[in-house]
Amino acid sequence: MSDVLQVEHITKRFGGVLALSDVSLHLEAGEVLGLIGDNGAGKSTLIKIISGFHRPDSGRIVVDGTEVTLRSVDHARSLGIDTVYQDLALVNELSVYHNMFLNRELVRWPLLSNRAMRKRAKQQLDEMGVRIPSIDIEVAKLSGGQRQAIAVARSVYSDARILLLDEPLAAMGAKEGALILDLVRDLKARGDVSIIIIAHNYAQVLDVCDRVNLLQHGRISFDKPTAETSLQELTDLVVAEYRRNRGL
Repeated sequence: MSDVLQVEHITKRFGGVLALSDVSLHLEAGEVLGLIGDNGAGKSTLIKIISGFHRPDSGRIVVDGTEVTLRSVDHARSLGIDTVYQDLALVNELSVYHNMFLNRELVRWPLLSNRAMRKRAKQQLDEMGVRIPSIDIEVAKLSGGQRQAIAVARSVYSDARILLLDEPLAAMGAKEGALILDLVRDLKARGDVSIIIIAHNYAQVLDVCDRVNLLQHGRISFDKPTAETSLQELTDLVVAEYRRNRGL
């Protein structure tokens, strides 16, 4: 498979703090890459650089074989890169279908085309297997897993080809987490979206991802297909680093 994304020798400082140091990773077409590491390792900084929110101090980003300088989040989205953060960027008081078309509303001048948005939102959610009580319900009344699924579906149907998921399973129970994992599996089976997912649960990473990268001290220290690694191996790496940092 060819790479849809290459991140090469990225470095980023915030004042005197070195957040990323010579980071390189790649993402293949249709692949799900798990990005793991302790808090403060640089995962979110890396995602924000790929999403166009931060600019790196050095290094380069290649999208579909072309080197790009990401000027903004909107620029990254125009290239097919979208991010779903933990806050989801949903408006609680709006309906599901209005959130699905947030900032890209369908208009039949001078009015919103609510009928068309309802129909298309229902079709899109049905295609992805997202089950909700109604597309007319306010998103505030949905479960955490359902809200996360709507945010993911919105990105996919906004023509995202590279999807960055920042801790999509954080603070979720087993049932809601299973809903999101099933959604990621469905996207992987479709093969038209490539995903980087930040997660702390290594078992879930091994379950749903094709490959795993471990980020430690601003560097990628481990890159291996999930089929060739184990929960014990990942745990041992992290524990060894913890002991080294504390001189144990």
